[in-house]
Amino acid sequence: MEKVKWGVLGTANIAKGCTIPGMKLSKNASLYAIAGRNLQKAESFKEEFGFEKAYGSYDELLDDKEVMAVYIPLPNHLHAKWVIEALKKKKHVLCEKPLALNEEEAKLMFDTAKENGVNLMEAYAYLHTPYIESLKSDVKSGIIGDIDYIETAFITQGYKEDIRLYKEMGGGAMYDLGCYCTTMILSLIDSKPSDVKAVAEFSDKGVDFNTSAIIKFENGVRASFNVGMILGENTNSRFDRLYIHGTKGFIKSDVEYNQEGALTYTIYKDSKAIKRKVKNPQNYSLEVSQLGRCILDGEKPFISADFSLKNTNLMDQILKEIDY
Repeated sequence: MEKVKWGVLGTANIAKGCTIPGMKLSKNASLYAIAGRNLQKAESFKEEFGFEKAYGSYDELLDDKEVMAVYIPLPNHLHAKWVIEALKKKKHVLCEKPLALNEEEAKLMFDTAKENGVNLMEAYAYLHTPYIESLKSDVKSGIIGDIDYIETAFITQGYKEDIRLYKEMGGGAMYDLGCYCTTMILSLIDSKPSDVKAVAEFSDKGVDFNTSAIIKFENGVRASFNVGMILGENTNSRFDRLYIHGTKGFIKSDVEYNQEGALTYTIYKDSKAIKRKVKNPQNYSLEVSQLGRCILDGEKPFISADFSLKNTNLMDQILKEIDY
């Protein structure tokens, strides 16, 4: 099988713990090059994961003509710069969420991808999973009737020191966690937002660490979510919630839905509880494999430009509401 030679632009924790292991599991991916802010860090990743090459700067990796695709796990405020640099070098790009800090940035990035004839996909690994596919299939089947209201939440721990604490780096709960909630909602509701209300609690560094939003759509469906970094500092605490309420019943996710393994959700209808159990592989291998097929076989990115722009537009409205 032909394989995509991947370059990884950065040595972030999500690359180390999630996406690079996903690349190793993907049948159409090859770990070719890793770049860090210094060569020593890149060399350590090369040794640990088996990359062929290590670079001490991002530009050196992008200048390597063997690199076919680039994964970008850099801090949020650096996404636009390095995504555009990679696209101009004719590299296909998988960029960590959120792709951009605003819709204007996102449009420029997708325009650059089109101009250079390469793929750009935002990294929402959970949306690729059989779990979400099964959940959406049940909704589409009409088993709970028409969607009336969606409620979701994503709450994590507070941080003593982290890039998520700094506004100039695109920190805060909305950028880090809210994008999960908005993409989940938008993947289930095929309509445009007509009214958005949101409130937030801010840290002394100026980032939102607790944000709540209510969204009404043109088709009458409503949704709400809460995101926050408000649990115990530097713990492993996490809280996810997803309810999809319909005119004939509702669906409740029983688990944190950005996970691997045997995951369940429950359909409540006519005083009965129907349990669905879905086996999820390693999430990040799915998005890597899918973009690989886009490159090798001409598939379209599963997370499309239209979807990412729609999500960025909604996030812009919420961020404006909370005056961030």
